[in-house]
Amino acid sequence: MSGFVQLALDFLTGSAPLAPLPAPAPRARAPEPDAPPAEPLNQVFQPGTWHHPRANRLLRLSGCEVAYEFKRGKRRTIGLSVSHEGLTVSAPRWTPLGEVEALLNQKSGWVLEKLQQARERAGELARSRTVWADGAEFDFLGQRVRLQLDPAHGFSQVGAVLEPGAEGEKGGQATLKLGLARNAGEVQIRDAAQAWLMRQAKRVFAERLAVFAPQLGVGYKVLRLSSAGTRWGSASADGTIRLNWRLIHLKMDMIDYVVVHELSHLRHMDHSPQFWDVVASILPDHAERRRALKQSAVPLGE
Repeated sequence: MSGFVQLALDFLTGSAPLAPLPAPAPRARAPEPDAPPAEPLNQVFQPGTWHHPRANRLLRLSGCEVAYEFKRGKRRTIGLSVSHEGLTVSAPRWTPLGEVEALLNQKSGWVLEKLQQARERAGELARSRTVWADGAEFDFLGQRVRLQLDPAHGFSQVGAVLEPGAEGEKGGQATLKLGLARNAGEVQIRDAAQAWLMRQAKRVFAERLAVFAPQLGVGYKVLRLSSAGTRWGSASADGTIRLNWRLIHLKMDMIDYVVVHELSHLRHMDHSPQFWDVVASILPDHAERRRALKQSAVPLGE
């Protein structure tokens, strides 16, 4: 296959891809986003403000002030994308601004609902942020682990060792022991803990790829860990699979979903019905796993 093709599995965003626009014509009808039909704004949404940090346009939608990032480019559709930063609108160079704003007004309920969801999710992520210190807790493969500094450690593993919880102990919580001094700072503790997590991620991901690649009849060439802030994984036509190391915080069924998703792209480099048929051949419950993945709160950029 000539050229470079890559499919990515994003997270923390909501987007509404639109149907192709017709050739430029006066007062052409604005394209419809792939979003629920326009409907009255739910009463749960009160007038407020939503400001994107790179906002260059301002519009009032159903009593709410929405400052959004507006971009033009070489594209044939209008795109609406909502992330934790706010609303981004991308439009073809020739689309009149009035049509863009008419579309936003038409889909105001969808836009404000996604903005509210993004704000709530940002709050969940902030609350789930780990303060790296002796006694801190974090998730490892969906289970809570307590961190313990152990300056006089006797373990042979590189920098850290995971000890399972004692039988009969409430919750059976495991402990990650780090070979660091008691006065180690937060950055040093974070780096040591995340280095251990990345090693576990590489091991677990390689094991799951080895399980599912033969079932799908594909072979990948390289596994690379990613720390991307907006995607769980990606697959390239050259056989490179990239998986976000932070998946190691989540349960195995969600890790398996991302692994199967990316391997399936080696059969179909798109999200066509044929692609989803391939995913479903291995994971019939992939839709439920995808929803669980979207709802997971994994802090980024720590």
